[in-house]
Amino acid sequence: MDNKQATLELGTKPVGKLLMQYALPAIVAMTASSLYNMVDSIFIGQGVGALAISGLAVTFPFMNLSAAFGAAVGVGASTMISVRLGQKDYPTALNIFGNCVSLNVIIGVVFAILTLPFLDPILTFFGASDQTLPYAREYMEIILYGNVITHMYLGQNAVLRSASKPRQAMYATIFTVVLNTLLDPLFIYVFGMGIRGAAIATILAQFLALCWQFRLFSNKSEIIHLERGIYRLKSNIIKNIVGIGMSPFLMHATSCLIVIVFNKSLYAYGGDLAVGAYGIVNRISFLFFMVIFGLNQGMQPIAGYNYGAMHYDRMLKVYRYAIVCATIVATAGWAVSEFLPYYCARLFTTDDNLIRLAERGLILANAAIPIVGYQIVTTNFFQSIGKAKVSIFLSLSRQLLFLLPLMLVLPRFLQLDGVWLSFAFSDAISAVVTFFVMWKLLRQFKKPEQPSNG
Repeated sequence: MDNKQATLELGTKPVGKLLMQYALPAIVAMTASSLYNMVDSIFIGQGVGALAISGLAVTFPFMNLSAAFGAAVGVGASTMISVRLGQKDYPTALNIFGNCVSLNVIIGVVFAILTLPFLDPILTFFGASDQTLPYAREYMEIILYGNVITHMYLGQNAVLRSASKPRQAMYATIFTVVLNTLLDPLFIYVFGMGIRGAAIATILAQFLALCWQFRLFSNKSEIIHLERGIYRLKSNIIKNIVGIGMSPFLMHATSCLIVIVFNKSLYAYGGDLAVGAYGIVNRISFLFFMVIFGLNQGMQPIAGYNYGAMHYDRMLKVYRYAIVCATIVATAGWAVSEFLPYYCARLFTTDDNLIRLAERGLILANAAIPIVGYQIVTTNFFQSIGKAKVSIFLSLSRQLLFLLPLMLVLPRFLQLDGVWLSFAFSDAISAVVTFFVMWKLLRQFKKPEQPSNG
């Protein structure tokens, strides 16, 4: 099947089969990506020490901030490409891809140049103590030197999915995970490079995957491919990429702010080990969230294409299927957090105090995650059909309007438990808000549309 035929199937093939076809590779890829973050943390915790886990947790705001710029380009461009393919506007889709490549290079380089000279004060502001700063610095120096590689690798994977190549995106991620898992013990233990070795393994694995991605995009017979003349930045394309990508950008940027406040609260009420406990809670939780993100990535090209083709019945059907699947996954995450917290924490460390803190964090922070899947899918749905303002509101309401105030207030009454519980309360409130916003806005699609299959 050629690439154009695969793209046309987005508007004709039964929606349930399409979602599985696109979501399963993305789920495998995202789960693998989460596992490779877990592997990093496990090797660092077991091989370097409990404080190294805390040092790694301090870098999370940095990761979120970098990911914010990458998501703004990758998600914005891939959504635009899906819609243009649905409209059969192939030349514009190709130019969007070229601008995506250029923007990823520029942002990756500029971000590293601006942050490397001020690494220590930035990490201290993010919550590093005298004990955890050396670990955080050693890790982030390497990550920032390879920042442009990370941006390019993630950006090309997003475009692969939009260009009807979800399996290739999955293969790239799995390759990265497997290679990183093999390189981690080599650099950490054999070469004795500690936490710096884990960072080198990450960047090297992404670089080799990026080389393979560029080989795929070198095929001139594909609709989306590397070609001269498509890399010159065009203001109208950049404006649309940024407009659509602003929702995930603000979501990641807000996450950066939240994690900073969270780390400082954890340190104030529990010390360095409480920050390390968050590192463990974050890795376990994201294992399930990444499955939901994979569902979203599978839904995105289907919803975007059918919105562009005005097949609203198919667009809403894939949204409903994604909600059901996401709720099942989130409920599984709740069960693991509530009933197996000790075994989850023990994967990362042998330190009894750190295990105890991580157990408590898993139980309290993830108390309401069964309803989080619905909120995440709905936010991504509006992003997928280009309704950036709604997506921005839904993504920011959970973090800025609910989570941040709760994080500042609850610990005053409940101490460390209040920090963890702020997540559960904000999840519940934002799910209610999302329901009413979705109910109101879906009415515009309740009108006659073109007949379609599936």
